[in-house]
Amino acid sequence: MLFDLGVASQQIEDPERGFSFSIDGPLEMQMDRRQARTAADIVNREPEKRLVEIIRDYGEERYARRIARRIVERRQRGRIRRALELASIVAEAVPRRERRIHPATRTFQALRIEVNDELRSLQEAMDQAPGCLRPGGRVVVISFHSLEDRIVKQAFKRFAASGEMKILTRRVARPTEDEVKGNPRSRSARLRAAEKEGS
Repeated sequence: MLFDLGVASQQIEDPERGFSFSIDGPLEMQMDRRQARTAADIVNREPEKRLVEIIRDYGEERYARRIARRIVERRQRGRIRRALELASIVAEAVPRRERRIHPATRTFQALRIEVNDELRSLQEAMDQAPGCLRPGGRVVVISFHSLEDRIVKQAFKRFAASGEMKILTRRVARPTEDEVKGNPRSRSARLRAAEKEGS
């Protein structure tokens, strides 16, 4: 079983999906467009306290309070509808000295996770993985941020402690410099693997 938890490049680059903070489009971020809730719904409807929780917990953003406050102030003048509009609001809230990455990176990640309920889905998939494998079968997970990786790491530890699976990656595997040069989006990838015990 292979889990590639990255967002597809086609989705990121599609301006109609709203995943990117550098390409303008409607603020949607739905993996499955049949979903009713969008990122715009969250940004415009959630109380400030809940926005802080989403941005802090899912984006690991230290300026979550400032960003949430700026969003709430801005939406009082009208609905926030576009990706670049939100990116600009976030950029205004993050101090310039903290801009090693684009200031909206963590906020957009947080909103995407919330819209698609990604962490709960991953937890459910990990819980079911051992039962879907024959003895000797392997599960490999490629994650792209620490929240995902933590869920996988803890699940594998739990499986190893119960004797269900053997961990194959003692430490998380990361891309080589050559791999990152060939595919810059792989720079944050983390790989873990485990094998089902038994014969």
